[in-house]
Formats: sequence, structure tokens, C-alpha cells
Amino acid sequence: MRRGRWTRCGRIWRRMARRRAHCQARARGRTAGVRIVITAARRRTRGICMKRELRYAKHFCLVLAAALLVVACQGREAAEFDRQRAYDHVLAQVAFGPRPVGSEALVRTADYIESSLRAVGWTPTRVTGEFRGVEIRNIVAERGGDEGKRAGTILIGAHYDTRPAADRDPVLSRRGEPILGANDGASGVAVLLELARVYDPARSHYNVVLAFFDGEDKGGIGGWPFSVGAEIVAQRLGAGLSKMILVDMVGDNDLGIYYEGNSDLELAADIWAVARKLGWGSHFVPEVRYTLIDDHIPFMRRGVPSVDIIDFDYAYWHSTADTADKVAPQSLEMVGRVLLGYLYGR
Repeated sequence: MRRGRWTRCGRIWRRMARRRAHCQARARGRTAGVRIVITAARRRTRGICMKRELRYAKHFCLVLAAALLVVACQGREAAEFDRQRAYDHVLAQVAFGPRPVGSEALVRTADYIESSLRAVGWTPTRVTGEFRGVEIRNIVAERGGDEGKRAGTILIGAHYDTRPAADRDPVLSRRGEPILGANDGASGVAVLLELARVYDPARSHYNVVLAFFDGEDKGGIGGWPFSVGAEIVAQRLGAGLSKMILVDMVGDNDLGIYYEGNSDLELAADIWAVARKLGWGSHFVPEVRYTLIDDHIPFMRRGVPSVDIIDFDYAYWHSTADTADKVAPQSLEMVGRVLLGYLYGR
């Protein structure tokens, strides 16, 4: 009896134990299933978020790359000397008419030079004086970020006045007329203004000062000396300069620039070497061909190594035929790029 009762109870206990175990297993299964579902949902949500973030990241990178490309392209454009822009500066000056010292046309030209410089980040200053009752208005320009260079300060200059009388004109009756000075006057200024636009202080070995001289081209008329304006600038700034480069009559279509006899030939050789590297050795010939009185002389007298970049073989010099059609944009570009190459140490 006892055995049977315990046996029966044992069967019941085992049945109940199995049922309890089954229920627990089902409960664990349901819980595990819920956990699995939740985990999968989380993984799907995380996957969606990651895909969305990757999509946003790709979009951002594309936008950033496009922006950088635009900036890079703008930088490349700004770094290139533009021959047409330079030629446009010639046309603008010639449009004022003859620009002899003391004339209203020269005042308008000075305003044009100063506004052009300000537009590209330079700060122009008037360096004035007086000669025989006539005000001499030189313009000197500097820009920020161009201080403390080891090679010192270099002044690059050009005269912006024009000859008051065409005393070399083949037509004798026209020798008393003023000239337009497209090459003798406007070409050097045009090169400097375009150089001002593209010049990068971060690449330059020098602190650069640009100078636009008044009172140069009346020399020899009525007892006027040459380089009146340059003399004033040299008195004020000469002591702080390490070098000086003059740019004069550089627009001839058949450009041929030789060493000038009153220039510092060591400095000239360095500049001509840049021209040779750029492939323009036939236009910059390392031989002395002429010796001139020009705006570099006041600086040479003060011990500043100076060079006159000038093509003096110009058939229309000091004549009424010195007009804009005689100026070649490619010649302006050659001189401008050689100057930049020298400043950048190429």
C-alpha cells in the first residue's frame, strides 16, 4: 500500500515537474524571442541610422570638395598674369588722352591707378613734391602680409606721365603735339597694375613696393631734367630699399630687351635668367645695347642695385604714332611673368 501510494505520488510529482519545466521552457522561449525581436529591431534601426549618416557624410564631402575646387580654381585664376587685363589698362590710360606733367588728364590717370590698386588690396600713398612751380604726384603702393622678408624690400616702378611734345615725330609739323604714350608710359603702368592683382606675398622672397613716377617724360624740354618724380621717391625711400626694377616701354610687338648700360648687371643677369627659364631668352638678350638716363638713376646714385627693363628699339618713340595699336598684349605678359618669376625665386 505504502509503496503504491508513494509510487503514485512519485508519478504525479514527476508529471508536475515535467509540466513546470515545460512552462518554464516556454516562458524562456517567449522571453528569448522577445529579446531577439528587440535586438533585431535595434540592429535594423542602427543600420538605417548608419546608412543615413553615411549618406549625409558623402553629401557633405561632395559639397566640401566642390567648394574647395571652386576656391582652388579661383586661386589659380588669380595667380596667372592676364595679358588682356594688362592691355585693358593701356586702353584706359590712353582714353584719358595725352598725360603730360601738370595736366588734368594726368590727375585722372593718377586717380585711376589708385582705384585700381585699392581694388586688389594695395594701399596707395602720394609722394609729392614741386619742381618749377609744378606739383609732382608720385604714387607708392604697398599691401598687407608683405613684411619682414629676408631678401629685403624691392621697389618696382614705372612712369605714368607722357611726353608733352612729339619731338621725334617724322612729320615736322606735328612735333609740338603731345603724345598718347601707349608704350612710352602706359605699358609699364599696365604691367605693374596687373602684377598688383596677381601678386602673392606668401610666395615672394621680397617686400614689394610699387611706384608710379610723375615728371619723367618732360626731360630735355625747356630745361627740365629727366626723372624728376623718381628723384623725389628715391630721396624719401631709397635708404630702405635692397633693389629697384624699372619697367619702361615694354609693349612693342617685336619685343627685344637688352641689358641697359647704367643698370646693375648682376641684378639684370638674375632677371634675364628667369626669362630664359620661361622660354623667352630670345626676347631678353643678355648684352648691353644702350646706356640711358631713366628713372632708375636716382636709386643707383644712392647705392641701390637697379635695373632698367626697357625695349629702346621702338620706332614710334616720342612720336604721335605711339598709340594703343602698337602695344602687344603678349609682350606685357612676358614682362609681367618674368617679374613674378623673379620675385618668387624661380
